[in-house]
Amino acid sequence: MTAPIKINHVAIVVEDVDVALKFWHEALGLPLQHVEHNEDELVNIAFLPLGEGEVELIAPFTPESGVAKYLAKKGAGLHHLCLEVEDIDAALTQLKERGAELITEQPKVRPDGTRYGFVHPKSTGGVLLELYEKALTSS
Repeated sequence: MTAPIKINHVAIVVEDVDVALKFWHEALGLPLQHVEHNEDELVNIAFLPLGEGEVELIAPFTPESGVAKYLAKKGAGLHHLCLEVEDIDAALTQLKERGAELITEQPKVRPDGTRYGFVHPKSTGGVLLELYEKALTSS
């Protein structure tokens, strides 16, 4: 496995993206790239670029969402840290071989082609960890 390349994003779970944007975008001044309605994860996500990474605000739009369950149990706040890797298949395989508990055995794919998976907080010292393999972009 190649080591992670960089921090891709920090995700913050919120009850309502529009309300949270009043602070993160309007008061703090982070630029808003876009808001995505993600049917696979049952969340709305606001993407706020910052340096080489971004802050993501995630809010469930249905109580069946895993994020809704997280919000009900733990409240709003830091949800996960995302590290970018070159080869997510190799990264997940190596982590599993080394005893890490994976939430995502096989990578999922975002609409933009980015592949991702999650590592359980039990394996990381209490932090939900997401791994991203960015989609190849054509020039």
